[in-house]
Amino acid sequence: MTVLLVDDDVDFCQVLARSLRRHQLDVLLAHNGRDALCHAADSCERIILDLNLGGENGLKLLPDLKAHYSRSQILVLTGYASIATAVESVKLGAMQYLSKPASVDDILAAFSQREPDPDLPIADRPVSVRRLGWEHVQRILLEHNGNVSATARALGMHRRTLQRMLAKHPPPVAQALSGRGAPPRPGEAEDGV
Repeated sequence: MTVLLVDDDVDFCQVLARSLRRHQLDVLLAHNGRDALCHAADSCERIILDLNLGGENGLKLLPDLKAHYSRSQILVLTGYASIATAVESVKLGAMQYLSKPASVDDILAAFSQREPDPDLPIADRPVSVRRLGWEHVQRILLEHNGNVSATARALGMHRRTLQRMLAKHPPPVAQALSGRGAPPRPGEAEDGV
């Protein structure tokens, strides 16, 4: 089975490709959208797509990948996970969405899960305030097609402030969405503020 790995981080690609090859998978690499669409249409059964391809939006590439590799399963793997991009990814044809870091076992399990899981546990804690803020910014950014200036105007904030905010990693998804992770220490606010 062949996997096309689309990510602009060359080192990450090499490490993940090596791990996938240890699981007897053939791996093709692409570091941008143009390279991703250069392979033959029947050359891969699975695609791992990063959302942030060095300034290129993986969401915009997803429909082209779906059209070119019509029989391939697409998994979105991103360090900038948000509910808004997860929903859009699935609407655009991705079969799964994972946030980095994810193990190779997590990736392979996501590809093997064909049906939705109604028994997925519900978080025992609500999402943190920091995470809610991140999700709101991501939704507004998506509504403005990734335009940072328009998003900053819509949010009533300075563009550079928004750029600094977007350059940081989001609050942890595992703790924020699943309730896993260490509880806040006594006297410490849950959202880390």
